[in-house]
Amino acid sequence: MARVSVIIGIYNCASTLVEALDSLYAQTFQDFKIILCEDGSSDNTYQVAADYAAKHDNILLVRNEKNMGLNYTLNRCLDLADTEYVARMDGDDISLPTRFEKEVKFLDEHPEYAFVSCPMIYFDQKGEFKRGRAHNNITGLDFLNGRTFSHAPVMMRLSAYRAVGGYTVSKYLLRLEDQDLWFKLYQKGLYGYCLDEPLYMMRDDRNATRRRNFVARRNEIYMRLRICKAFHLAWWHYPESVIIPMAKWAMPTWLYEHFHRKNKNKEAQTK
Repeated sequence: MARVSVIIGIYNCASTLVEALDSLYAQTFQDFKIILCEDGSSDNTYQVAADYAAKHDNILLVRNEKNMGLNYTLNRCLDLADTEYVARMDGDDISLPTRFEKEVKFLDEHPEYAFVSCPMIYFDQKGEFKRGRAHNNITGLDFLNGRTFSHAPVMMRLSAYRAVGGYTVSKYLLRLEDQDLWFKLYQKGLYGYCLDEPLYMMRDDRNATRRRNFVARRNEIYMRLRICKAFHLAWWHYPESVIIPMAKWAMPTWLYEHFHRKNKNKEAQTK
């Protein structure tokens, strides 16, 4: 039996999926299997995945009947996982060759941690444009500001996923499934660690306007208020948790893009 299951929710990533999967087969650690769940793409992502899977005997491919969102899709993958460790990956990113080797080694040597992640290298069609840095001393304020762990490069003990019931499927947590997962784990005393070395490349556009909508900001408010209550944060963080997301939604596009770029640079220094 393999030691690692790699779970990947794939959606409209036909043009990048082969490169992402190739990066897994270039790993120095090869004792893994891949679980792909296609989430109702409008392009030919499923066919690309099926063609690739036909060439490898350690890939399991399943398909949602319609688009269900990442939290539901990853839970379908988790239902099929039966290995000691579970690694995340996205269908448009790249895992650097020693990622699995170093993450497995860390978890093997540190049973006190439930999961491990690492900083990310951000890139787009023009090449690399940011590098993250490790942020290990996680506090309630870090949860409030979303500066916790990078989700895509995480490797976790399957037992930890099981202990918190996997990802929470809720319309209020779309795009926040990772923050909710860390929140649930920490509430149960299951902690993570961030390696210092970037081992993962995240394909990220420099224009965030398309992600700025009322639903995303409503969800952010919901998550922020949960965190304030759970970590017993000061009273002034409650109104702040409502005002900041709504200000992002309402501000002019050019101003929002300015602050987004500034915030991404700040994240790259702390993640």
